[in-house]
This record gives sequence, C-alpha cells and structure tokens, in this order.
Amino acid sequence: MKHVSWLIVGGGIQGMTAAVHLRRKAGIPADKIAVIDPHAEPLAVWKERTEKIRMPYLRSSFVHHLSPDPLELEKRGDSFLGRYKRPSRSMFYNTSMDLLHEAGLQNSWIQDTVVKAEKSKDGWKVYGNNTIVSTTNLLLAPGGGSKPIIPEALQPHAVHVYDPAFDPAAVTGRAIVVGGGISAAHTAVFLAEQADAEPVLLHRRPLQVSQFDSDPGWLGPKRMQAFSRMDDRSRRTCLHQERRTGSMTRELLFKLRRMERAGRLTILQDEAVSSTRHEDGMIELALSSGCSLQAETVTACTGFSRELPGSSWLKPLIEAYSLPCADCGYPKLSPSLMWTDRLYVTGALAELEIGPSARNIAGAQRAARRIVESASM
Repeated sequence: MKHVSWLIVGGGIQGMTAAVHLRRKAGIPADKIAVIDPHAEPLAVWKERTEKIRMPYLRSSFVHHLSPDPLELEKRGDSFLGRYKRPSRSMFYNTSMDLLHEAGLQNSWIQDTVVKAEKSKDGWKVYGNNTIVSTTNLLLAPGGGSKPIIPEALQPHAVHVYDPAFDPAAVTGRAIVVGGGISAAHTAVFLAEQADAEPVLLHRRPLQVSQFDSDPGWLGPKRMQAFSRMDDRSRRTCLHQERRTGSMTRELLFKLRRMERAGRLTILQDEAVSSTRHEDGMIELALSSGCSLQAETVTACTGFSRELPGSSWLKPLIEAYSLPCADCGYPKLSPSLMWTDRLYVTGALAELEIGPSARNIAGAQRAARRIVESASM
C-alpha cells in the first residue's frame, strides 16, 4: 500500500494548482505527493472541454494559472489577448504541463476512481476501484462540473455540449444551440464557421456581457472581509448572485453579431417548453412565444448540477465523521480550508470560504495559498 504525505483527489485545475504550490511553496517532495483521478492525465476534462468548444483564449487574465509566481505565463510566452492579457488556450495548457513536469509530478499520478475514504492512525486511507493509498493529509479537489444538466423540455432529444460522445465537428444541417453563456457562444460560433451547419442560438434571457465569471473585487480583502462576516445562508445567496454564469466576454458577443449579420447564424431570444422527434428524425422545439423550431440536432449548453461534487462517496464520509456542513450541504471550513483534522478541500467544496471565485483559476490559486500556509506551519 502506497503512503504519501499529501493525497489530492482530483487532477483538474484545482487539484494540480494545489500540487504545484505544495511543491514550490511548502517544499513537499514530489514522491510524497500523489494525485488520484479517473482520467489518464492531469487537466484532462479541462482540455477536452475547452478544445471541444474551440475556446481560443481563456476568460481569465495572465496572472491566473497553476504557479505561485504571478508572472509565470508572461515569462514563458507571448500569446495573449486584450488589455487583461488573456492567455491562449494552447499556451496555458502547455505551460501547465511544463510546470507539472518541472515539479516532478509526472510519477505522482494514480489513474483510479475514489469510492471510499476513512480515517487511519496516521491520517487517512483512500480506496479506489484498484488502489489503496495511505496519506497523512487528504485534499479533496473534485470538479464542480461533473453532472451536466439538460432542461426537462429538451429531454431526451438534446445532447449536452460536454457529453464525451458529442462532437461539434460532426454536426451538419440545421442545428439549435440552447444557452446564453460562454460555452453556447463558442459552440454557436464554431458551427457558424462550418460550411455544412445552419446554427440557431436559442437563449431565454438577454445576452449578458461580463469580462470575467465573477467580479475581480472578490479576489481582494474589501469584499472578502464582508463575505467572511456573513452567515452560511447569506454566503450561499451571495454566491448565487455574484457568479456571472450564463455570460460571455464582449468580443465574443461581437463575434456572434458579426456571424448574425453575415447570415451564418440566427440568434433568437425565446425558451423551449417541449420537444418532439418526428419520424424523419427532425427535432421540433415548441417555444414559449407560441412559435417552434426544427433542427437535426439540439445541443444544450445549460450548465451543471449544483449537487455536492463527489457526493457518491463524500456523503457517506460526512455521515461517518459528522463533518460540519451548511444547510446547502457544502462544507463549513476553517480559514485554512481544513474540514476536519488533516482533511482539506478546494474548488467548489471551498466556495463558502473562498467566495464567488472558488471554482475558477484565481480561486484555485487563493485556495492553494491558504492550504500551503497551513501545511508550512
């Protein structure tokens, strides 16, 4: 049975940011860190999803990445966009993989799915389908976007954009993209650029523009001090109000409008209330306006469940050790993101402590700094 000082459950942006910080800032040897994740390599889900929607540049600025050095990306490349110097997807990914290799973490990867965790004499014991790992410290970093949502009105005829089986490049003919956020916009733009596709972007509320997915003020002390004084219920309300889900950057909206003017894309504000598949294979959406749309494919860019990430094995853990949770079911944490002795969390699980930025790259950096400070004490 393998024993490490730190076991990280989840090898996405959140988990790997923590791993790099543990190496660089806390000086934890690479062979004392392990990362367990069901995928073959780090950042696999992030890579698959950003490639799928052909996202050319990240939404975040150049200072947000896996490294504790804010200028890491700027030192390694020059592929940036706009006043906030948003990095290209390829440069961000390549730099991330270089950072993990330089940190010596290539041998820390365990490809497996966690099914159970329990306390042990020396810390924690984590069980995968094929692995058992003993660790002094356990860090939970499950992705917050593990359960895509398709509205009932579109079921069972729509496919979610992040369904692994869905390939936008294979879409031809009349195609409806449902959603008003950045994933829907990128997908609609990609389809509009294809000669064989006739896309319609269907959104239920006016298209919202926001440079970032949460106000940058939530990265500073002023707003976070106010957040820290709120009770759990008020924090949850704040998270719901302050996250700019279903929004897109200004230049992406301009691109949509250019496609619309060129006749390559139809943009329609309305809402599907039901869907039917006809004998000829066409899908018909009945809309709240009384109109209808027909298409060969319907792609739902409609977000993810708010259910507790990793709930299949996390809920039994909560019950077994009476781990403190707010009414919403999410962890109540110390400022160092410790849930109970030697059990830490990051990402979505830490949002009641980190605030509206918890699920993004900037939030991953803030969480990693707190955890490393605790580890270094």
